[in-house]
Amino acid sequence: METKDIIFELRTKNELSQEELAEKIYVTRQAVSRWENGETIPNTETLKLLSKVFNVSINTLLGSPRQLICQCCGMPLEDDTISKENDGFFNEDYCKWCYADGEYMYHDMDDLIEVCVANMSNEQFSPNQIRQYLKEMLPKLDYWKQYKNIAGAEKFDEFKRTLIEEINALHIEGMPKVEKLNALVGGYINLEYRLPNGKIVKFLDDHATYLGNQLACEFGGDRCFGIAANMEFILVSTYEENGKNPELVVYKKR
Repeated sequence: METKDIIFELRTKNELSQEELAEKIYVTRQAVSRWENGETIPNTETLKLLSKVFNVSINTLLGSPRQLICQCCGMPLEDDTISKENDGFFNEDYCKWCYADGEYMYHDMDDLIEVCVANMSNEQFSPNQIRQYLKEMLPKLDYWKQYKNIAGAEKFDEFKRTLIEEINALHIEGMPKVEKLNALVGGYINLEYRLPNGKIVKFLDDHATYLGNQLACEFGGDRCFGIAANMEFILVSTYEENGKNPELVVYKKR
């Protein structure tokens, strides 16, 4: 269907006159008439308002020219599974399970994979088959994409092994040997550190994905080690529960 037919169908389905719809989205009745006659199409901001009024995505209003998939888990998106922002507008990049109430639900790729495996495994596909598929597919999605220059799961695993070797070679006192690195979103681990000059800084990008882990200190106590790394640097810090009172231990360019 074309946009003109979709708007007409949604308007009549919602029992709205052209004038009533126009009032809801701050345009004239003549503008609605021109859309339904195919003379013009709404601009981007008006499409957002129509999307909210009719509770359908902009993609639907435009005749579904794109195949939407969640950029976190890869699930195909329909209007009833697309996420929404706190203001009620659709966010067509994510499903409502990966992004809810303005918050990203998954910060660790391995956690997401295990949730998906539990829900997707069946007689046709075993848990191990699904797990392997997701490990190859998820890094290609925008939410997790950080390593654009690394091609394929094999190269990605090789890069993780190299990082682990470099981190362990730092021989940080009290930090256990690193065995595993997970994909973590910057906004989840981007702590504020006080430098010797008194300046407060953050080193990470909230929207980027890093490889990292959290490890208990070998000396016991209430502090643990946090690791975040990418192709450019390795960061190691210590902090208390929930990231309180963070202290920078190492920030090393690679």
